[in-house]
Amino acid sequence: MAETTKATGGVTYTSVDKGYFEKRGLRRSAGVWGLWGLAVAAVISGDFSGWNFGIDFAGFGGMLIAFAVLVLMYYGLTFSISEMSAAMPHTGGAYSFGRSAMGPWGGLITGAAETIEYVATTAVVVFFSAQYLDFVTGGLLGFSLADQNLMWIWWILLYAAFVGLNAAGAAISFRFAIVVSIIAIGIILVFSVMALASGAFSWDKLWDMAPNPEVAGSTVFLPEGWVAILFALPFAMWFFLGIEELPLAAEESHSPEKDIPRAAVLARATLIITGLLVLFLNTGVLGAEATGVSLEPLVEGFASIVGPELAAVLAIFALIGLLASLHGIMFAYGRNMYSLSRAGYYPKFMSLTGKNKTPWVALTVGAMVGFIAIVVLDLLGRVDPEGIGAVAGAIILNIAVWGAVVAYFLQMVAFLILRRKFPNVPRPYKSPMGTFGAYSAAAIAALVFVGLLLNPAFQAAIVAIIIVYALILLGFGLHYRKQLVLSPEEEYAMSGGTHELTRELDSEGDPERDPELNRS
Repeated sequence: MAETTKATGGVTYTSVDKGYFEKRGLRRSAGVWGLWGLAVAAVISGDFSGWNFGIDFAGFGGMLIAFAVLVLMYYGLTFSISEMSAAMPHTGGAYSFGRSAMGPWGGLITGAAETIEYVATTAVVVFFSAQYLDFVTGGLLGFSLADQNLMWIWWILLYAAFVGLNAAGAAISFRFAIVVSIIAIGIILVFSVMALASGAFSWDKLWDMAPNPEVAGSTVFLPEGWVAILFALPFAMWFFLGIEELPLAAEESHSPEKDIPRAAVLARATLIITGLLVLFLNTGVLGAEATGVSLEPLVEGFASIVGPELAAVLAIFALIGLLASLHGIMFAYGRNMYSLSRAGYYPKFMSLTGKNKTPWVALTVGAMVGFIAIVVLDLLGRVDPEGIGAVAGAIILNIAVWGAVVAYFLQMVAFLILRRKFPNVPRPYKSPMGTFGAYSAAAIAALVFVGLLLNPAFQAAIVAIIIVYALILLGFGLHYRKQLVLSPEEEYAMSGGTHELTRELDSEGDPERDPELNRS
């Protein structure tokens, strides 16, 4: 690392040697369908597990309202981030938007929220995938690691397999995402046909939760009352959480300015359809009461139609949906941590890419953090099986949702600031919802955040996140703010989107950087 070259806003930039960006290069491999596959793959596990806990809190009616509210939020969110991504086609995504709008500290706070979101989401998917795997081996092979308190073996195997897949190359990742997304959608369609054709679906089962007599205003439609909708919102997010990762693939897309907005529209429509099918039909097969507490709602839905023996076979196919998301979300945290590391906010070794041009170090570090989180919750669950142990999966889920809504809110704030701060920068794509979309998405994200704060079941998740945030900000304040590098995201922000800074530094002899990474 060379001497200090520039200081601004309480941070210091250092020049880097010629090989710095060469060791941190990415490779363009994705078109619009590869990006569609990545977005759908990242989210589709939410149709298989996790969403259903919202029914336990608010009943089917409350969950349906929560779903509708979040459709509005994700319309505003995806349109807004598509506009920013087209203007700033850098891997940084949320961090990049926050950095340009709110400075280095704003960029770090936004990017760190996304790190928490994606690392925790990956842990959630690993947790539920292990449940499905154990169901399959228990039903078909007669052994269960859960019975021996050895679920950690599944967790290690899942993390190792998908770190390896993601590290193998971006082209492989995008092709895999397309294939598993199509298979997962096919499984949901098959289940839907079976549910309707078999007669297992019943409209009455949607309303089998009795109104809570202790809650004022409770009805058959809203058995826990109106306030419970707030508690259902974080779980309804599971139908869409992850679609916003598309900007993180900007430097690996052939035409990010055009393809990211197109892929977002296609993925959003796909997920609304699959989400509605699962919400209605899975609940209508199992009943709202049983659906709200199930760890494997889709498998249990299959089992109620064809019996437990055949359901164990079908669970193998259902597992594909979870593995699709494991792959897609792991891609996201790898790129998020890579971009923050490349710019110096996180330790710089985490942005090394290797011969396959994939951030294998960031992928490995994120896997280790996620694994430790699951192990800690598992140990706490054994100590308190009736308390935290009963909702361990939901706690990890809510950590992911908390990180997501903070990142969403800050990205919408960034969108509104950038519309005023950089009014004349090129915007190849503009949000059709304009500022209304950003305001509505920000307001709903804040509402979800309030729902998390008011729910006493997940206060442990909030405490854990505050601790993680405090450590990240402390490390930046004491050390990393003095070690920043003019990565593409930083250069765009420093130059006000004009790229004059690049030309100025180059003329002063600043070391040559990877032209592929400077593209915007």
